[in-house]
Amino acid sequence: MTALDPAAAPGLPEAASRRSPLAAGALSRWRAPASVAALALLPLVLPSQALAVNVLIYGLYATGYNLLYGYTGLLSFGHAAFFGTGAYATGIAIGAFGLHPLAAMALGIVLAGLLALAIGALSIRSRGIYFAMVTLALAQLVYYAALQASGWTGGENGLRGFTVARIGLGPVGLDILDPATKYAFVLACVAAALAAMSRILASPFGAVIEAIRENEARARACGFDVERTKLLAFVLSGLFCGLAGALSALHLSIVPLDSLAYPLSGTAVVMTLVGGAGTFFGPFLGALAVLVLEDSLSLWTSHWQLALGVVFILFVLFLPRGLGGAALALGRLAWRR
Repeated sequence: MTALDPAAAPGLPEAASRRSPLAAGALSRWRAPASVAALALLPLVLPSQALAVNVLIYGLYATGYNLLYGYTGLLSFGHAAFFGTGAYATGIAIGAFGLHPLAAMALGIVLAGLLALAIGALSIRSRGIYFAMVTLALAQLVYYAALQASGWTGGENGLRGFTVARIGLGPVGLDILDPATKYAFVLACVAAALAAMSRILASPFGAVIEAIRENEARARACGFDVERTKLLAFVLSGLFCGLAGALSALHLSIVPLDSLAYPLSGTAVVMTLVGGAGTFFGPFLGALAVLVLEDSLSLWTSHWQLALGVVFILFVLFLPRGLGGAALALGRLAWRR
């Protein structure tokens, strides 16, 4: 990235250019606290605490994916590799090496980021469907590597035997088996991630990735190092997904092999599109909608994925900006009145 002022880039999103500086500042300052406040209410409105925790974890996973797809404009089909790497590394570090859960989570996040660096370096110069296929192929290599390394990963049976009952924080210990405490712990991790995401999007780097999404050639002509910026966005996206995987490992106390499978990569795409690609809170709305539909439809039919697919098609046809985009449009309309 060069020292050029990204705000002056003609490739900046049209919506951002229309936004007043006062409104933009207020939006970026309060979007993370407002999101955390909304997420704190989930246990009160959802039928189970476990479902609320899943919304947090998969919403964070989709948020990491949204940084790459919604804000940078790169469609990846391989993000399950980062989620699964974070989950497996956390579980192995706790079960095999006895690391403190927080240190194990940090290791899982770092390894997911390093994997994202390797996959991003190999795929970032391809474009469009070729980029999507390269990320899918490389993620499948990670899947089969985990399947073959059954001594470490448990193979197709998944990783087990690392239940975390308590997390010590100095003189204080958190009873993770208590549902309310677990939710508070996961929410605290998600809040830290959302604060970091908000800071990233409000920085010059955030403006540049949106400029790349809108017009990559123009961003390059303005002097930005497009390849390096896309690679950094890829790595940051992998770090957020790795954190989601680490939280999933602590939540479930197992890591199924499906954590690395391509359907989970598709889940990130669906949640992001249903919630609203390129919106801050949209991925959590998408995770909420998809998981609640899955929870409800699976009680009625074993073919719930077919019904979920129909819902997804209807969203693409009639609500292309997703739930988050529709909510923002309604908010702007109400503000003008």
